[in-house]
Amino acid sequence: MPNALKKIVVAVGGSSGAIYAKVLLDKLQAMQGRLADVGVVMSDNAKFNWRYELENEDYAGYPFKFYSTHDFMAPFASGSAQYDAMIVCPCSMGLLGRIASGVSTDLTTRAADVMLKERRRLILLVRETPYNLIHINNMKTITEAGGIICPASPSFYSKPATFEALAATVVDRALDLAGLSVKSFRWGENEE
Repeated sequence: MPNALKKIVVAVGGSSGAIYAKVLLDKLQAMQGRLADVGVVMSDNAKFNWRYELENEDYAGYPFKFYSTHDFMAPFASGSAQYDAMIVCPCSMGLLGRIASGVSTDLTTRAADVMLKERRRLILLVRETPYNLIHINNMKTITEAGGIICPASPSFYSKPATFEALAATVVDRALDLAGLSVKSFRWGENEE
Protein backbone atom coordinates (compact mmCIF):
# COMPACT_ATOMS: atom_id res chain seq x y z
CA MET A 1 0.00 0.00 0.00
CA PRO A 2 2.53 2.67 -1.03
CA ASN A 3 -0.06 5.45 -1.39
CA ALA A 4 -1.76 4.90 1.98
CA LEU A 5 -2.07 7.98 4.14
CA LYS A 6 0.23 7.96 7.15
CA LYS A 7 -0.67 8.30 10.81
CA ILE A 8 1.94 10.22 12.78
CA VAL A 9 2.51 10.87 16.48
CA VAL A 10 4.45 13.95 17.52
CA ALA A 11 5.69 14.18 21.09
CA VAL A 12 7.13 17.52 22.08
CA GLY A 13 9.56 16.93 24.92
CA GLY A 14 10.62 19.46 27.51
CA SER A 15 14.19 20.19 26.45
CA SER A 16 15.35 23.37 24.81
CA GLY A 17 14.71 23.46 21.07
CA ALA A 18 11.10 24.57 20.64
CA ILE A 19 12.03 25.89 17.18
CA TYR A 20 12.38 22.28 16.02
CA ALA A 21 8.88 21.43 17.22
CA LYS A 22 7.45 24.55 15.57
CA VAL A 23 9.06 23.78 12.21
CA LEU A 24 7.91 20.15 12.44
CA LEU A 25 4.30 21.13 13.18
CA ASP A 26 4.39 23.74 10.39
CA LYS A 27 5.59 21.15 7.89
CA LEU A 28 3.03 18.56 8.99
CA GLN A 29 0.29 21.17 8.71
CA ALA A 30 1.41 21.90 5.14
CA MET A 31 1.15 18.20 4.23
CA GLN A 32 -2.20 17.51 5.94
CA GLY A 33 -3.75 16.20 2.73
CA ARG A 34 -1.13 13.45 2.69
CA LEU A 35 -1.72 12.38 6.29
CA ALA A 36 -4.52 10.33 7.81
CA ASP A 37 -3.88 11.68 11.31
CA VAL A 38 -1.41 13.65 13.40
CA GLY A 39 -1.69 13.21 17.14
CA VAL A 40 0.34 15.53 19.37
CA VAL A 41 1.32 15.15 23.01
CA MET A 42 3.17 18.04 24.63
CA SER A 43 4.64 18.11 28.12
CA ASP A 44 4.18 21.07 30.46
CA ASN A 45 7.92 21.77 30.15
CA ALA A 46 7.57 21.75 26.36
CA LYS A 47 4.85 24.43 26.58
CA PHE A 48 7.01 26.45 28.99
CA ASN A 49 10.03 26.25 26.68
CA TRP A 50 7.93 27.17 23.63
CA ARG A 51 6.66 30.28 25.44
CA TYR A 52 10.14 31.13 26.71
CA GLU A 53 12.11 30.50 23.51
CA LEU A 54 9.59 31.52 20.85
CA GLU A 55 7.73 34.09 22.98
CA ASN A 56 4.27 32.94 21.93
CA GLU A 57 1.71 30.19 22.49
CA ASP A 58 1.18 29.39 18.82
CA TYR A 59 1.28 25.66 19.57
CA ALA A 60 -2.37 26.01 20.60
CA GLY A 61 -3.39 27.02 17.07
CA TYR A 62 -2.37 23.94 15.12
CA PRO A 63 -5.21 21.90 13.58
CA PHE A 64 -4.10 18.63 15.17
CA LYS A 65 -5.62 16.76 18.08
CA PHE A 66 -3.58 17.42 21.22
CA TYR A 67 -3.61 14.81 23.98
CA SER A 68 -2.85 15.20 27.66
CA THR A 69 0.36 13.58 28.82
CA HIS A 70 -1.78 11.26 30.97
CA ASP A 71 -4.42 10.35 28.37
CA PHE A 72 -3.88 6.62 28.01
CA MET A 73 -7.07 6.45 25.94
CA ALA A 74 -5.26 8.22 23.07
CA PRO A 75 -5.31 5.91 20.04
CA PHE A 76 -1.53 5.71 19.77
CA ALA A 77 -1.28 4.32 23.32
CA SER A 78 -2.11 0.98 21.70
CA GLY A 79 -0.53 -0.85 18.81
CA SER A 80 -3.96 -1.70 17.45
CA ALA A 81 -4.32 1.90 16.22
CA GLN A 82 -1.49 1.25 13.74
CA TYR A 83 0.28 4.60 13.78
CA ASP A 84 3.14 4.54 11.27
CA ALA A 85 5.72 6.69 13.02
CA MET A 86 6.44 8.74 16.10
CA ILE A 87 8.76 11.73 16.19
CA VAL A 88 9.91 13.01 19.59
CA CYS A 89 10.98 16.57 18.94
CA PRO A 90 12.91 17.73 20.87
CA CYS A 91 13.87 14.79 23.06
CA SER A 92 15.64 15.39 26.35
CA MET A 93 18.10 12.87 27.71
CA GLY A 94 15.76 12.24 30.65
CA LEU A 95 12.94 11.33 28.29
CA LEU A 96 15.30 9.23 26.19
CA GLY A 97 16.40 7.40 29.35
CA ARG A 98 12.82 6.64 30.36
CA ILE A 99 12.08 5.29 26.87
CA ALA A 100 15.29 3.22 26.87
CA SER A 101 14.42 1.64 30.21
CA GLY A 102 10.81 0.90 29.23
CA VAL A 103 9.33 3.14 31.91
CA SER A 104 5.90 4.07 30.52
CA THR A 105 4.60 6.55 33.08
CA ASP A 106 3.01 9.01 30.64
CA LEU A 107 1.55 9.06 27.13
CA THR A 108 4.85 9.94 25.45
CA THR A 109 6.78 7.05 26.96
CA ARG A 110 3.85 4.66 26.42
CA ALA A 111 3.53 5.66 22.75
CA ALA A 112 7.28 5.25 22.25
CA ASP A 113 7.09 1.80 23.85
CA VAL A 114 4.22 0.92 21.48
CA MET A 115 6.27 2.02 18.45
CA LEU A 116 9.19 -0.17 19.51
CA LYS A 117 7.09 -3.23 20.32
CA GLU A 118 5.16 -2.93 17.05
CA ARG A 119 8.41 -2.46 15.07
CA ARG A 120 7.28 0.91 13.77
CA ARG A 121 9.36 4.05 13.28
CA LEU A 122 10.42 5.86 16.44
CA ILE A 123 12.59 8.89 15.72
CA LEU A 124 14.13 10.80 18.62
CA LEU A 125 15.52 14.28 17.92
CA VAL A 126 17.90 14.38 20.85
CA ARG A 127 18.87 17.79 22.17
CA GLU A 128 21.90 17.70 24.43
CA THR A 129 25.59 18.41 24.30
CA PRO A 130 27.95 16.97 25.28
CA TYR A 131 26.83 13.39 25.82
CA ASN A 132 27.84 11.42 28.88
CA LEU A 133 28.21 7.64 28.90
CA ILE A 134 24.68 7.15 30.27
CA HIS A 135 23.27 9.13 27.31
CA ILE A 136 25.35 7.11 24.85
CA ASN A 137 24.32 3.79 26.38
CA ASN A 138 20.64 4.81 26.34
CA MET A 139 20.96 5.81 22.67
CA LYS A 140 22.56 2.43 21.97
CA THR A 141 19.70 0.64 23.75
CA ILE A 142 17.07 2.49 21.73
CA THR A 143 18.95 1.86 18.48
CA GLU A 144 19.22 -1.86 19.25
CA ALA A 145 15.47 -1.90 19.99
CA GLY A 146 14.75 -0.43 16.54
CA GLY A 147 14.49 3.29 17.30
CA ILE A 148 16.34 5.97 15.37
CA ILE A 149 18.48 8.58 17.08
CA CYS A 150 18.43 11.78 15.02
CA PRO A 151 20.56 14.37 16.81
CA ALA A 152 19.24 17.91 16.50
CA SER A 153 22.48 18.89 14.78
CA PRO A 154 21.68 21.23 11.90
CA SER A 155 23.59 21.17 8.63
CA PHE A 156 24.96 24.25 6.93
CA TYR A 157 25.67 23.22 3.32
CA SER A 158 22.23 24.45 2.21
CA LYS A 159 23.23 27.90 3.54
CA PRO A 160 20.11 28.44 5.70
CA ALA A 161 19.35 32.14 6.15
CA THR A 162 17.00 31.98 9.15
CA PHE A 163 16.66 30.05 12.40
CA GLU A 164 13.65 28.25 10.93
CA ALA A 165 15.58 27.24 7.81
CA LEU A 166 18.41 26.00 10.01
CA ALA A 167 15.98 23.96 12.15
CA ALA A 168 14.40 22.61 8.96
CA THR A 169 17.69 20.90 8.06
CA VAL A 170 17.05 18.61 11.06
CA VAL A 171 13.26 18.38 10.77
CA ASP A 172 13.40 17.46 7.07
CA ARG A 173 15.73 14.59 7.93
CA ALA A 174 13.32 13.37 10.62
CA LEU A 175 10.38 13.54 8.19
CA ASP A 176 12.41 11.53 5.65
CA LEU A 177 13.11 8.96 8.36
CA ALA A 178 9.37 8.80 9.13
CA GLY A 179 8.68 7.92 5.49
CA LEU A 180 7.27 11.32 4.54
CA SER A 181 8.94 12.80 1.50
CA VAL A 182 9.57 16.52 1.75
CA LYS A 183 11.03 19.10 -0.56
CA SER A 184 14.44 19.64 0.95
CA PHE A 185 18.04 20.36 0.11
CA ARG A 186 19.57 17.18 -1.29
CA TRP A 187 23.32 16.92 -1.51
CA GLY A 188 24.44 16.72 -5.14
CA GLU A 189 20.97 17.61 -6.46
CA ASN A 190 20.89 21.30 -5.63
CA GLU A 191 24.14 22.41 -7.26
CA GLU A 192 23.90 25.61 -9.25
